[in-house]
Amino acid sequence: MPVSKARHATLRTSTVALTLAFGALILAEPAYAVEPTGNGQGASTNQRGGSDKAGIYAAARIQYSGSVAKGGGTGNVTSSDVNWTPPPCWYAPYLGAKDFKKEMSKHIEDQLKAPGMGGTAGSAIGQTQRHYEDEFGWSGAPGYKDYNVENDGKGMFWAGVENPDEPDYLKRSSCTDLPFWVENGEAPPPRYEEAISPEILAALAYQHMELPDTEVTLAPETNTKVNLPTWAWLDKAVFDEVQATAALNVPGFNIQATTTARPVSLKLEPGTKDAVTYPASGECAINEADKSIGEPYAKGKADQTPPCGIRYLRSSGDGTYKLRATITWEIDWTGTGGTGGDMPDGTFGNEQAVSVQEIQAVNR
Repeated sequence: MPVSKARHATLRTSTVALTLAFGALILAEPAYAVEPTGNGQGASTNQRGGSDKAGIYAAARIQYSGSVAKGGGTGNVTSSDVNWTPPPCWYAPYLGAKDFKKEMSKHIEDQLKAPGMGGTAGSAIGQTQRHYEDEFGWSGAPGYKDYNVENDGKGMFWAGVENPDEPDYLKRSSCTDLPFWVENGEAPPPRYEEAISPEILAALAYQHMELPDTEVTLAPETNTKVNLPTWAWLDKAVFDEVQATAALNVPGFNIQATTTARPVSLKLEPGTKDAVTYPASGECAINEADKSIGEPYAKGKADQTPPCGIRYLRSSGDGTYKLRATITWEIDWTGTGGTGGDMPDGTFGNEQAVSVQEIQAVNR
Protein backbone atom coordinates (compact mmCIF):
# COMPACT_ATOMS: atom_id res chain seq x y z
CA MET A 1 0.00 0.00 0.00
CA PRO A 2 1.69 3.24 -1.12
CA VAL A 3 1.73 6.47 0.83
CA SER A 4 2.37 9.99 -0.41
CA LYS A 5 5.79 11.63 -0.11
CA ALA A 6 4.36 14.05 2.43
CA ARG A 7 3.01 11.17 4.49
CA HIS A 8 6.34 9.37 4.21
CA ALA A 9 8.14 12.49 5.47
CA THR A 10 5.77 12.70 8.43
CA LEU A 11 6.36 9.04 9.21
CA ARG A 12 10.12 9.51 9.17
CA THR A 13 10.05 12.70 11.22
CA SER A 14 7.81 11.19 13.86
CA THR A 15 10.00 8.14 14.28
CA VAL A 16 13.46 9.72 14.36
CA ALA A 17 13.71 9.43 18.12
CA LEU A 18 12.45 5.86 18.04
CA THR A 19 14.93 4.81 15.36
CA LEU A 20 17.93 6.42 17.01
CA ALA A 21 16.91 5.09 20.40
CA PHE A 22 17.90 1.57 19.50
CA GLY A 23 20.07 2.00 16.40
CA ALA A 24 22.69 4.52 17.43
CA LEU A 25 22.76 3.35 21.04
CA ILE A 26 24.25 0.00 20.10
CA LEU A 27 26.30 0.85 17.05
CA ALA A 28 27.93 4.11 18.09
CA GLU A 29 29.74 2.77 21.13
CA PRO A 30 33.47 3.65 21.08
CA ALA A 31 35.26 1.39 18.65
CA TYR A 32 38.08 -0.80 19.84
CA ALA A 33 41.51 0.42 18.82
CA VAL A 34 45.16 -0.46 19.19
CA GLU A 35 48.28 1.36 20.27
CA PRO A 36 49.67 3.65 17.54
CA THR A 37 52.74 2.36 15.77
CA GLY A 38 55.18 4.12 13.52
CA ASN A 39 54.87 1.79 10.56
CA GLY A 40 51.22 0.91 10.77
CA GLN A 41 51.89 -2.74 11.52
CA GLY A 42 50.30 -2.84 14.95
CA ALA A 43 48.25 -5.72 16.27
CA SER A 44 44.56 -5.79 15.45
CA THR A 45 41.42 -6.28 17.48
CA ASN A 46 38.77 -8.80 16.54
CA GLN A 47 35.36 -7.55 17.61
CA ARG A 48 32.20 -9.18 16.29
CA GLY A 49 28.60 -9.16 17.30
CA GLY A 50 27.46 -11.83 19.71
CA SER A 51 25.39 -14.78 18.55
CA ASP A 52 23.19 -17.46 20.02
CA LYS A 53 22.69 -21.07 18.95
CA ALA A 54 20.32 -19.98 16.20
CA GLY A 55 23.02 -17.82 14.61
CA ILE A 56 21.31 -14.54 15.45
CA TYR A 57 23.82 -11.72 15.61
CA ALA A 58 23.06 -8.89 17.98
CA ALA A 59 25.25 -6.11 16.65
CA ALA A 60 28.45 -5.36 14.76
CA ARG A 61 31.15 -2.83 15.44
CA ILE A 62 33.85 -1.51 13.17
CA GLN A 63 37.27 -2.99 13.93
CA TYR A 64 40.30 -0.70 13.72
CA SER A 65 43.88 -1.86 13.42
CA GLY A 66 47.28 -0.49 12.49
CA SER A 67 48.38 3.00 13.41
CA VAL A 68 45.20 4.33 15.00
CA ALA A 69 44.45 6.48 18.03
CA LYS A 70 44.30 4.71 21.35
CA GLY A 71 40.84 4.22 22.86
CA GLY A 72 38.91 4.65 19.63
CA GLY A 73 39.23 8.44 19.50
CA THR A 74 40.12 10.64 16.56
CA GLY A 75 43.69 10.58 15.30
CA ASN A 76 46.05 13.49 14.73
CA VAL A 77 45.74 13.92 10.96
CA THR A 78 44.55 17.30 9.66
CA SER A 79 43.10 17.21 6.16
CA SER A 80 44.57 19.69 3.69
CA ASP A 81 41.09 19.95 2.14
CA VAL A 82 38.99 22.12 4.45
CA ASN A 83 35.84 20.86 2.73
CA TRP A 84 36.55 17.18 3.42
CA THR A 85 34.98 15.63 6.49
CA PRO A 86 34.55 12.04 7.70
CA PRO A 87 31.04 10.59 7.37
CA PRO A 88 28.79 11.97 10.13
CA CYS A 89 26.60 8.86 10.10
CA TRP A 90 25.97 5.68 8.14
CA TYR A 91 23.75 2.61 7.95
CA ALA A 92 25.14 -0.73 9.11
CA PRO A 93 23.99 -4.23 10.11
CA TYR A 94 22.12 -4.13 13.39
CA LEU A 95 20.11 -7.22 14.37
CA GLY A 96 18.78 -10.51 13.08
CA ALA A 97 15.02 -10.71 12.56
CA LYS A 98 14.05 -12.29 15.91
CA ASP A 99 16.21 -9.94 17.97
CA PHE A 100 15.03 -6.98 15.92
CA LYS A 101 11.39 -7.92 16.56
CA LYS A 102 12.06 -8.04 20.28
CA GLU A 103 13.73 -4.61 20.34
CA MET A 104 11.57 -2.79 17.82
CA SER A 105 8.20 -4.02 19.05
CA LYS A 106 9.09 -2.96 22.59
CA HIS A 107 10.06 0.55 21.51
CA ILE A 108 6.93 0.91 19.38
CA GLU A 109 4.72 -0.15 22.27
CA ASP A 110 6.49 2.24 24.63
CA GLN A 111 6.03 5.11 22.18
CA LEU A 112 2.36 4.37 21.65
CA LYS A 113 1.78 4.36 25.42
CA ALA A 114 3.62 7.64 25.98
CA PRO A 115 1.44 10.54 27.26
CA GLY A 116 0.18 12.79 24.52
CA MET A 117 1.17 10.40 21.75
CA GLY A 118 -1.81 10.98 19.52
CA GLY A 119 -2.71 12.74 16.31
CA THR A 120 -0.18 12.70 13.49
CA ALA A 121 2.69 11.37 15.60
CA GLY A 122 0.63 8.51 16.99
CA SER A 123 -0.65 7.67 13.52
CA ALA A 124 2.89 7.64 12.11
CA ILE A 125 4.12 5.26 14.82
CA GLY A 126 1.10 3.07 14.15
CA GLN A 127 2.11 2.95 10.51
CA THR A 128 5.63 2.00 11.55
CA GLN A 129 4.15 -0.90 13.48
CA ARG A 130 2.13 -1.96 10.43
CA HIS A 131 5.27 -1.60 8.30
CA TYR A 132 7.04 -4.34 10.27
CA GLU A 133 4.05 -6.48 11.21
CA ASP A 134 1.48 -6.25 8.38
CA GLU A 135 3.50 -5.61 5.19
CA PHE A 136 2.56 -1.92 5.05
CA GLY A 137 4.99 -0.27 2.62
CA TRP A 138 5.57 2.52 0.17
CA SER A 139 7.65 3.20 -2.90
CA GLY A 140 11.16 1.82 -2.37
CA ALA A 141 10.33 0.48 1.09
CA PRO A 142 8.32 -2.76 1.01
CA GLY A 143 6.72 -3.84 4.27
CA TYR A 144 7.45 -6.95 6.34
CA LYS A 145 5.33 -9.72 7.78
CA ASP A 146 5.93 -10.34 11.49
CA TYR A 147 9.28 -8.54 11.37
CA ASN A 148 10.53 -10.93 8.71
CA VAL A 149 11.21 -13.63 11.33
CA GLU A 150 10.64 -16.36 8.73
CA ASN A 151 13.98 -15.26 7.22
CA ASP A 152 15.86 -15.11 10.49
CA GLY A 153 19.49 -16.14 9.93
CA LYS A 154 19.30 -15.24 6.22
CA GLY A 155 20.06 -11.56 6.64
CA MET A 156 19.99 -8.63 9.03
CA PHE A 157 18.11 -5.41 9.64
CA TRP A 158 20.31 -2.38 9.12
CA ALA A 159 19.97 0.82 11.14
CA GLY A 160 21.44 4.30 11.35
CA VAL A 161 24.72 4.82 13.18
CA GLU A 162 25.99 8.13 14.54
CA ASN A 163 29.65 8.98 14.24
CA PRO A 164 30.45 9.82 17.89
CA ASP A 165 33.31 12.08 16.78
CA GLU A 166 31.07 14.31 14.62
CA PRO A 167 30.53 17.58 16.55
CA ASP A 168 27.47 18.69 14.57
CA TYR A 169 24.41 17.04 16.13
CA LEU A 170 22.20 17.59 13.09
CA LYS A 171 24.73 15.94 10.80
CA ARG A 172 25.48 12.94 12.97
CA SER A 173 21.76 12.29 13.55
CA SER A 174 20.77 12.62 9.89
CA CYS A 175 20.64 8.88 9.05
CA THR A 176 17.01 8.59 10.11
CA ASP A 177 15.48 6.13 7.65
CA LEU A 178 13.68 3.25 9.32
CA PRO A 179 15.73 0.05 9.68
CA PHE A 180 15.64 -2.07 6.54
CA TRP A 181 16.35 -5.70 5.72
CA VAL A 182 19.40 -6.85 3.73
CA GLU A 183 19.89 -10.48 2.70
CA ASN A 184 23.22 -12.13 3.46
CA GLY A 185 25.59 -11.65 0.56
CA GLU A 186 23.50 -8.87 -0.97
CA ALA A 187 24.33 -5.18 -1.21
CA PRO A 188 22.06 -2.65 0.51
CA PRO A 189 19.49 -0.96 -1.78
CA PRO A 190 21.14 1.81 -3.84
CA ARG A 191 18.89 4.49 -2.35
CA TYR A 192 20.76 4.17 0.94
CA GLU A 193 23.78 6.19 -0.14
CA GLU A 194 25.10 6.26 3.42
CA ALA A 195 25.15 2.46 3.74
CA ILE A 196 28.51 1.30 5.09
CA SER A 197 30.99 0.65 2.27
CA PRO A 198 34.76 0.29 1.79
CA GLU A 199 34.93 3.99 0.93
CA ILE A 200 33.20 4.97 4.19
CA LEU A 201 35.49 2.61 6.12
CA ALA A 202 38.50 4.26 4.45
CA ALA A 203 37.28 7.68 5.59
CA LEU A 204 36.82 6.39 9.14
CA ALA A 205 40.32 4.87 9.09
CA TYR A 206 41.59 8.30 7.99
CA GLN A 207 39.74 9.92 10.90
CA HIS A 208 41.28 7.50 13.42
CA MET A 209 44.79 7.43 11.94
CA GLU A 210 47.67 8.35 14.24
CA LEU A 211 50.79 9.75 12.56
CA PRO A 212 54.20 9.64 14.27
CA ASP A 213 55.64 12.72 15.96
CA THR A 214 57.65 15.04 13.75
CA GLU A 215 60.90 16.04 15.45
CA VAL A 216 63.56 17.05 12.99
CA THR A 217 67.26 16.65 13.62
CA LEU A 218 69.01 20.01 13.86
CA ALA A 219 72.64 21.03 13.65
CA PRO A 220 73.41 22.89 15.87
CA GLU A 221 71.02 20.75 17.90
CA THR A 222 69.25 23.15 20.29
CA ASN A 223 71.54 26.17 20.70
CA THR A 224 72.39 28.04 17.52
CA LYS A 225 73.85 31.44 16.74
CA VAL A 226 72.46 34.51 15.03
CA ASN A 227 73.11 34.37 11.25
CA LEU A 228 74.50 30.83 11.52
CA PRO A 229 72.66 28.42 9.16
CA THR A 230 70.89 25.67 11.10
CA TRP A 231 70.63 22.44 9.14
CA ALA A 232 67.45 20.34 9.43
CA TRP A 233 66.74 16.83 8.20
CA LEU A 234 64.70 13.68 8.70
CA ASP A 235 66.22 10.29 8.02
CA LYS A 236 64.08 7.68 6.32
CA ALA A 237 64.35 5.56 9.46
CA VAL A 238 62.55 8.29 11.43
CA PHE A 239 59.35 8.01 9.46
CA ASP A 240 57.83 5.71 6.90
CA GLU A 241 54.43 5.06 5.40
CA VAL A 242 51.63 4.61 7.91
CA GLN A 243 48.56 2.41 7.54
CA ALA A 244 45.21 2.22 9.32
CA THR A 245 42.56 -0.39 8.57
CA ALA A 246 38.83 -0.39 9.32
CA ALA A 247 36.77 -3.57 8.90
CA LEU A 248 33.21 -4.72 9.43
CA ASN A 249 32.55 -8.46 9.67
CA VAL A 250 29.08 -9.96 10.12
CA PRO A 251 27.48 -13.05 8.56
CA GLY A 252 27.08 -12.47 4.85
CA PHE A 253 28.71 -9.05 4.90
CA ASN A 254 32.47 -8.64 5.28
CA ILE A 255 34.22 -5.51 4.06
CA GLN A 256 37.35 -3.60 4.92
CA ALA A 257 39.52 -0.72 3.77
CA THR A 258 43.12 0.28 4.43
CA THR A 259 44.16 3.92 4.35
CA THR A 260 47.86 4.55 3.66
CA ALA A 261 49.76 7.78 4.34
CA ARG A 262 53.18 8.44 2.77
CA PRO A 263 55.36 11.44 3.74
CA VAL A 264 56.10 13.80 0.84
CA SER A 265 57.39 17.07 2.29
CA LEU A 266 58.44 18.91 5.45
CA LYS A 267 57.47 22.50 6.25
CA LEU A 268 59.58 24.52 8.68
CA GLU A 269 58.12 27.49 10.56
CA PRO A 270 60.87 29.22 12.60
CA GLY A 271 58.58 30.64 15.31
CA THR A 272 59.65 34.22 14.54
CA LYS A 273 59.56 36.62 11.60
CA ASP A 274 63.24 37.34 12.19
CA ALA A 275 64.43 34.28 10.31
CA VAL A 276 65.16 32.99 6.83
CA THR A 277 64.17 29.48 5.73
CA TYR A 278 65.88 27.22 3.19
CA PRO A 279 64.33 26.91 0.73
CA ALA A 280 62.58 30.28 0.94
CA SER A 281 59.14 28.65 1.00
CA GLY A 282 60.07 26.60 4.05
CA GLU A 283 58.89 23.47 2.17
CA CYS A 284 61.57 20.78 2.07
CA ALA A 285 60.78 18.11 -0.50
CA ILE A 286 61.45 14.41 -0.02
CA ASN A 287 64.66 13.03 -1.54
CA GLU A 288 63.52 10.44 -4.06
CA ALA A 289 66.78 8.51 -3.86
CA ASP A 290 66.43 7.41 -0.23
CA LYS A 291 63.08 8.95 0.84
CA SER A 292 64.78 11.17 3.42
CA ILE A 293 64.17 14.91 3.81
CA GLY A 294 66.96 17.47 3.95
CA GLU A 295 70.64 16.63 4.34
CA PRO A 296 72.57 15.77 7.51
CA TYR A 297 75.15 18.34 8.54
CA ALA A 298 78.78 17.31 8.11
CA LYS A 299 81.99 18.90 9.25
CA GLY A 300 83.16 21.65 6.95
CA LYS A 301 79.65 22.74 5.87
CA ALA A 302 79.20 25.50 8.44
CA ASP A 303 79.35 28.27 5.84
CA GLN A 304 77.26 26.45 3.23
CA THR A 305 73.56 26.97 2.61
CA PRO A 306 71.59 23.93 3.79
CA PRO A 307 69.06 22.41 1.38
CA CYS A 308 66.64 22.36 4.32
CA GLY A 309 67.11 24.64 7.29
CA ILE A 310 66.81 28.01 8.98
CA ARG A 311 68.96 31.07 9.65
CA TYR A 312 67.81 33.11 12.63
CA LEU A 313 68.44 36.87 12.40
CA ARG A 314 67.86 37.79 16.03
CA SER A 315 68.65 36.30 19.42
CA SER A 316 65.89 34.57 21.36
CA GLY A 317 67.20 36.29 24.51
CA ASP A 318 66.48 34.39 27.70
CA GLY A 319 63.77 32.36 25.98
CA THR A 320 63.47 30.10 22.95
CA TYR A 321 61.79 30.12 19.57
CA LYS A 322 59.16 27.46 18.91
CA LEU A 323 60.25 25.82 15.70
CA ARG A 324 57.28 24.00 14.15
CA ALA A 325 57.95 21.10 11.79
CA THR A 326 54.97 19.80 9.84
CA ILE A 327 55.01 16.84 7.47
CA THR A 328 52.57 16.60 4.60
CA TRP A 329 51.39 13.05 3.93
CA GLU A 330 49.98 11.80 0.64
CA ILE A 331 47.02 9.54 1.42
CA ASP A 332 45.15 6.90 -0.56
CA TRP A 333 43.10 3.81 0.19
CA THR A 334 42.32 0.30 -1.02
CA GLY A 335 39.35 -1.82 -0.08
CA THR A 336 37.25 -4.92 -0.61
CA GLY A 337 36.39 -5.77 -4.19
CA GLY A 338 39.31 -3.89 -5.74
CA THR A 339 37.98 -0.52 -4.62
CA GLY A 340 40.26 2.35 -3.82
CA GLY A 341 41.33 5.86 -4.67
CA ASP A 342 42.99 9.03 -3.49
CA MET A 343 42.10 10.98 -0.36
CA PRO A 344 43.02 14.53 0.67
CA ASP A 345 46.60 15.01 1.82
CA GLY A 346 47.01 15.06 5.57
CA THR A 347 49.34 17.06 7.80
CA PHE A 348 50.69 16.68 11.31
CA GLY A 349 53.42 18.55 13.12
CA ASN A 350 54.75 19.57 16.49
CA GLU A 351 57.02 22.17 18.05
CA GLN A 352 60.54 22.04 19.44
CA ALA A 353 62.41 24.72 21.34
CA VAL A 354 65.40 26.42 19.73
CA SER A 355 67.69 28.80 21.62
CA VAL A 356 69.40 31.45 19.47
CA GLN A 357 72.36 33.37 20.90
CA GLU A 358 74.43 36.29 19.70
CA ILE A 359 77.94 35.50 18.57
CA GLN A 360 80.19 36.94 21.27
CA ALA A 361 83.14 39.01 20.15
CA VAL A 362 86.40 38.50 22.00
CA ASN A 363 88.55 41.60 22.84
CA ARG A 364 92.29 41.08 23.04
